Amino acid sequence: MDETRTRQNATVPAGYAPLMLRRPVRPDLAADVFSIVGYRENGDRLRGSLEMAPLVVPLIISFGEPFEIALGRAPTPRDRYGSFTSGLYPGFVMINSTGGAECIQVDFTPTGAFRFFGLPMSEIANRMVGIDDLADPHIRELRQRLGEEDDWERRFALVETFLIARLRSGPAASPEIAWAYDRILRRRGGERVADIATALGWSRKHLAERFRTEIGIGAKAVSRMARFNRALEIARQEARRDWAGIAADCGYSDQAHLVREFRIFSGSSPTALAPHLA
Repeated sequence: MDETRTRQNATVPAGYAPLMLRRPVRPDLAADVFSIVGYRENGDRLRGSLEMAPLVVPLIISFGEPFEIALGRAPTPRDRYGSFTSGLYPGFVMINSTGGAECIQVDFTPTGAFRFFGLPMSEIANRMVGIDDLADPHIRELRQRLGEEDDWERRFALVETFLIARLRSGPAASPEIAWAYDRILRRRGGERVADIATALGWSRKHLAERFRTEIGIGAKAVSRMARFNRALEIARQEARRDWAGIAADCGYSDQAHLVREFRIFSGSSPTALAPHLA
């Protein structure tokens, strides 16, 4: 297991340092699973953690206190979730905690999530879904078994075994959608969705419908998220950020366009977000 701290498109307050253990993803799971992480807080409360346009579908199995999580706004005590999942959301996610959270988080690729959950991804996109609302007894059983373990190696082994079995038997994304999604990621949102539809011999409407079924949201929204993530990556690498240059490099029409997208995907302007990107 490797200790880890943060993700490229996430910010956490200074001084917040829970135990985080990363389980290396097996090669035969790598197409479907982005990461497997164990997480345990040491009493420090998390306030205002930000996830910005994440292109992963998380499954959190909790055996500690719940998080407060909200999409596109600050969470309140009414937004408490223990074990849950959440499909793709073209915006930002804010997270608080009480200091007693403990969980395992599996981040799926969107196509991996389609295979794992075996349902239209639009059913879990743009919202938080508690495990009890999934009507999946096998995931609930996994939660119970993990809660009975206190050893991280055994916890990870249980999760890994469960993932292998589910992903081997689940429905694969169609080759066309897998290709289109991969193309958007490789081009970092730089290719017109209309050109992708043309390459497939589909209409833009049909492409959008298939994306919502197998990915969760439309191809245009995924492309915008990929482009924002590219801009965020460049901004993290530059000591003195040239936002106009970043806008041009990432294919935004101008700096004002970049600012609008940053407000949608991070809740802040680029200059307001910049101090948190170091």
